[in-house]
Amino acid sequence: MAEISRPPIVTILGHVDHGKTTLLDFIRKANVASKEHGGITQHIGAYQAEHEGKLITFIDTPGHAAFENMRSRGARVADVAVLVVAIDDGIMPQTVEAIKHIKSAKVSMVVAINKVDLPGIEKQVQLQKIKKQLSDHEVVVEEYGGDVPLITLSAKSGDGVDKLLEMINLVAEVNEIKGDPDTAPGGVVIESTLDKFKGPIATILIRNGSLKKGDQILVGGVKGKVRAMFDYSGKQLEKALPSMPVEILGLEGVPPVGSTLGEEMEAKKREVTDSSLLGKLRDKDKKTLKLVIKADKQGSLEAIETSLEKFNQEGQVVEFIFIGTGDVTEDNVKRAAAVGAIVLGFNVKVVPAATKLAENEGVLIRTYNIIYELLDEMEEVVEDLLRVGQVEEILGSAQVIAEFPYGKNEKIAGCRVEEGIISKGHRIRIVRDGEILNETRIKSLKKVKEEVARVEKGNDCGMMFDSQVEFRIGDTVESFRVI
Repeated sequence: MAEISRPPIVTILGHVDHGKTTLLDFIRKANVASKEHGGITQHIGAYQAEHEGKLITFIDTPGHAAFENMRSRGARVADVAVLVVAIDDGIMPQTVEAIKHIKSAKVSMVVAINKVDLPGIEKQVQLQKIKKQLSDHEVVVEEYGGDVPLITLSAKSGDGVDKLLEMINLVAEVNEIKGDPDTAPGGVVIESTLDKFKGPIATILIRNGSLKKGDQILVGGVKGKVRAMFDYSGKQLEKALPSMPVEILGLEGVPPVGSTLGEEMEAKKREVTDSSLLGKLRDKDKKTLKLVIKADKQGSLEAIETSLEKFNQEGQVVEFIFIGTGDVTEDNVKRAAAVGAIVLGFNVKVVPAATKLAENEGVLIRTYNIIYELLDEMEEVVEDLLRVGQVEEILGSAQVIAEFPYGKNEKIAGCRVEEGIISKGHRIRIVRDGEILNETRIKSLKKVKEEVARVEKGNDCGMMFDSQVEFRIGDTVESFRVI
């Protein structure tokens, strides 16, 4: 069969807070922003909307700086790029970055000037200013003799959105965007994850050809059979045509974001071998922050890893022990405990057994829903690490209020927890008059004669230490961990 017209694939790009998600929300009549933490789009997604009987596929790309790679990928798979610019802000850093991606991808551009209904805005003055700024970045609008259409709109009220959709269809017509539904399917993975119930899931944007339920596929080196296929609204499909975004079930593993159908690509090796870890641990001059990272989506992992890699420009400061999708599990905590790593979770849960193990093993787990909060905190940790060589966290402190002999040579410290939590397995030190006397671990922790894993502030307990250490009434017992 000859090629036929297919729906244009459109990406929405621009600076953070300029209204990209609000615009897409209005177009597809669904409020995505309210479902995202902090109103910031955290994942890349694709959706279809209909205008005057014609389908348009939209790729929604996150606006935070950490997602530069994802935005670049969005531009590469699109036919048309809509550059959203807020009329009050004009051209901003991520606007310039978006222009660079669009030019690099060689796709058609439409400029959408948003927020034109803001009160107190001198509309014409601001429009002329933005047109001049665009031309400074070699984006020449039609009014200035160029070939880039410019539409003014309000994503909030929807005024002007119809004109934008008309322009997208016009650009698609002029560029004769076509596809052949009878050829072998070609597509790009725009999101992937591991679901605890469904298994590996990939969102694939079909660029050409048709993908059918039951097809054997290879994507990014991952094999599978299309067991089930859903469109963006959750409707089950038997067949996906060119320009359709579909969610695929039936893969043997999670394919890398950005990989393509039919691509033989070795998955990035994310685990560090035991021998290399031991080698690094023996090098005590190294100041490294070891991380185990879990996130809900492959795209999020990529963004986090890319952002944290910036600390390694002048030598390794951050070491990725393990990176993967899904909830934080006991295995993740065990891995972190073995090498002294922190566990970071992004938009995932920590299973109860992992929480308990982390308390016993002294492993620090941090979870986040907003990416810039994760990055800001890690930046602080790295700065402290470079400054003092290690970051220390006091978990709890107790005062020795009694001594009890035990056996021939040992004795039990009767203590009252004054701050935080004292847990069995944590590192312990005895402090007297501000001076550290000994470091050890708790071998036995009892509360009213019962062995317990932890004792909280305000409670009395008995402690027996791993090794024989000197202590006396009035000493402070501090529980701590070193990051």
